[in-house]
Amino acid sequence: MAKESTPKEMQRIDYNPPTKGWMDTPVNIKPGMYCYPAKPEKIEDVGMPNPHKWSVTDEDWHLPADWKETFLEGMRDRLQKHRSFKIFMDICVRCGACADKCHFFLGTGDPKNMPVVRAELLRSVYRGEFTKAGRILGRLAGGRKLTPEVIKELWYYFFQCTECRRCSLFCPYGIDTAEITIIGRELLNLLGLNINWIQEPVSNCYRIGNHLGLQPRTYKENIEFLLDDIETYVGIRINPTFNRKGAEILFATPSGDVFADPGIYTLMGYLMLFEHIGLDYTWSTYCSETGNFGFFTSLEMAKRLNYKIYAEAKRLGVKWILGGECGHMWRVIHQYMDTFNGPADFLEEPVSPITGTKFENAKSTKMVHITEFTADLIRHGKLKLDKSRNDHLRVTFHDSCNPSRAMGLLEEPRYVIKSVCNHFYEMPENTIREQTFCCGSGAGLNASENMELRLRGGFPRANAVRHVHEKYGVNTLACVCAIDRAALPALMNYWVPGVTVAGVTELVANALIMEGEGPRTKNLRGEDIPGREEAGNV
Repeated sequence: MAKESTPKEMQRIDYNPPTKGWMDTPVNIKPGMYCYPAKPEKIEDVGMPNPHKWSVTDEDWHLPADWKETFLEGMRDRLQKHRSFKIFMDICVRCGACADKCHFFLGTGDPKNMPVVRAELLRSVYRGEFTKAGRILGRLAGGRKLTPEVIKELWYYFFQCTECRRCSLFCPYGIDTAEITIIGRELLNLLGLNINWIQEPVSNCYRIGNHLGLQPRTYKENIEFLLDDIETYVGIRINPTFNRKGAEILFATPSGDVFADPGIYTLMGYLMLFEHIGLDYTWSTYCSETGNFGFFTSLEMAKRLNYKIYAEAKRLGVKWILGGECGHMWRVIHQYMDTFNGPADFLEEPVSPITGTKFENAKSTKMVHITEFTADLIRHGKLKLDKSRNDHLRVTFHDSCNPSRAMGLLEEPRYVIKSVCNHFYEMPENTIREQTFCCGSGAGLNASENMELRLRGGFPRANAVRHVHEKYGVNTLACVCAIDRAALPALMNYWVPGVTVAGVTELVANALIMEGEGPRTKNLRGEDIPGREEAGNV
């Protein structure tokens, strides 16, 4: 933000309709509302086209000489390749059912953040350049020509969409506006117009194995630091294996949980859970990332990064894959993996070695979500739990967009939380489950230079948290997504101070009664557990 606004100032949102139509309103690029351009060398790292230096605030973005032909040829190719994209360009009747469903429109009041209008930005180019009516009648038929100003407008608004798909839930025609954003970003990438917050993680993941660029040695050392913390707070020493061939299961999770607070506490939870049940598993320092930022550049890049997980599983000779708490990883796995790189016939259909449960929903992908795995353990009585250790927590649950809307993971997290916490409260019905609001920072927008955009986009989610905070005293926002764990703390600090963010597996680990544990007077964050400071273990 150029000047940090107070929450009270931020809530003064003007929803009055503009006096001019959107085509007559030029794009107004505002500080705090966009991310910095991708560095050319990060584009070159993965062989994507037209790397070049440019600045968002410059008049000239130094587009390649054949920029118009490149963009239109790319659009023509995708209209032929993706039948859904062609349908989405033709079928919208502009009923407006999606208009007030987008968190960015609710947080900014900008009409071009209505999903219908954001899609119209590209749809108008389709009409103006590809349809006979649009070529002849122009604006009368809702068409316009592609110009450098239109490119700027597309870039600004397609990187103000987190591809959360809440709008698609309300579309009577089933238009998935996120798919339009995905194609729109692909076309902009043909011109070298990505943002660095996406492109650099893509480069790091492709070259090194994870978004943060952690070398294998550093990745392992970070986990070992967390093992030291577990020994300090729990009193047991855990010795996991890395890159072990012949393990039954490969566990893979976002690298953000290896490095950043509060994700590291979730990772400590994984380590304790697997130790508790004696799981035969291994970590990989080479496939050290399951998040897929390639999904925010192009489907081809998403395919390349997705392949790394399965290639490593094949190299290690495991039976199946257990995945950690993540968001877009699971959308890619459930909705794209089979088309990208599947079926993974070299792996076995996942069966829990502890309960014998066959995860038939993962029959094709061979990859099981940690929360459904944990829920199954609890349901079969395989975990020793003392949920009173979480009694100081008043918990609500944020349904992360992709696990909820893309894979229907709705009941398992709630079942797990209620099994390890005595105090759980739901946010209002129209803000949870399939209708959940986005954190405001997904799809690669979790940068610092666009903080005003993030705070505005996250306002609807924060407002629902504030409701249960004031009504029930909720002080903990649980989630199953690494991006959420990275983005929501800043959102809570701004809108709802006093609410902390935690992964579901962190809450599980706090309640686990580990064999040989010492006095549990502190949680995994090293904080005193209220009521246990002097009494020692209970």
